[in-house]
Amino acid sequence: MQYRSVGRSGLRISAVSIGGWVNFGAKSDYEASKAVLRASIEAGINFIDLADVYARGEAERVAGVALEDYERSELVISSKVFGKMSDGPNDRGLSRKHIMESVDRSLRNLRTDYLDIYFCHRPDPETPLEETARAMDDLVHQGKVLYWGTSVFPAATLQRAHDLADHRGLYAPRVEQPEYNLLERSIEADVMPAAERLGMGLVVWSPLAGGILTGKYNDGVPAGSRGAETKWLEGKLTDDNLDRVRAFCGLAAEMSVEPGQLALAWILTRPAISCVITGATDAAQVAANVKAAEIELPDEVARKIDALFPAGD
Repeated sequence: MQYRSVGRSGLRISAVSIGGWVNFGAKSDYEASKAVLRASIEAGINFIDLADVYARGEAERVAGVALEDYERSELVISSKVFGKMSDGPNDRGLSRKHIMESVDRSLRNLRTDYLDIYFCHRPDPETPLEETARAMDDLVHQGKVLYWGTSVFPAATLQRAHDLADHRGLYAPRVEQPEYNLLERSIEADVMPAAERLGMGLVVWSPLAGGILTGKYNDGVPAGSRGAETKWLEGKLTDDNLDRVRAFCGLAAEMSVEPGQLALAWILTRPAISCVITGATDAAQVAANVKAAEIELPDEVARKIDALFPAGD
């Protein structure tokens, strides 16, 4: 396993990580989730990415029980705050109140005293950025959070957060978590260069575009699959995209690797990338994803991939 620095920080995380968005506490029960986490850690993954809204806290609770078997210092555990957790008017967003109450809830769920990374899950237009930054800074001083980060923040807001930190003497966000894959390369225009300039690492979600880049939808959308049940994927399952994915699968076959592995390996060659956040329902998927970190991408293959999935397309 490769371990990479998170931006200009001393924190090192596995190039391939495991996330609990879709499966932990939802599609996967406790035993299945525990098996995935065990396989991940045994394969060298040290970064486990979660959020309070994943299965309304159940993903954190499942992970908290499963991770008690391991030394806390060997793990990098993250969670996120922003999403609506109840009908209460303050149980959402990035206000100081919600952040302070949410972090304690996540710590209880995860059975830990601190989070290595705490993400602002989305920008909050209703809360001043300085209020959010000061709350995160306080959590770092309290020892509940070691590093804070952002998720799906525009480049201009990342710059504002760092300007605030510089002017107010606050801890700045050290990591951004955007969507990034061959079908979604928009961060290359501004977020990626901003992250490099500001010393932020990128830990990217949906690296396989919801499974599309594995080729699982090349012959249609199976009933019960994410493609059939997730509106977020509808706009990506176009004839043009699937034609390009079929050609991409051909490139993977020529290299004797799985399409998903090639898609992950391509991301790991990009600037400012600290890791790809993967999902898995069993140990075999974990093993396949981890192998992506070992793949060397020839220049000719990289050029063919860029031709199939041009930036800004």
